[in-house]
Amino acid sequence: MFFRDNKQHHLPHIHAEYQGEVAVFAINDGHIIEGSLPNSKRKLIEAWIEIHRDDLFADWQLAVEGEAVFKIKDLE
Repeated sequence: MFFRDNKQHHLPHIHAEYQGEVAVFAINDGHIIEGSLPNSKRKLIEAWIEIHRDDLFADWQLAVEGEAVFKIKDLE
């Protein structure tokens, strides 16, 4: 989560990396803003965002306010 990167993407988002490929996903709806990942990994990230959307938004707000963020459970 690079909350200071709001000039480039203009909305809350996360960065995901898999085997050297990087994609930027919007938190609000899980769509890819930039980059790409293999289809199976993209679907996992989209599902993870759906499950953790409220936590992601809460962490985004904390980060913007300069507060420590909470760890969100990884993909298993």
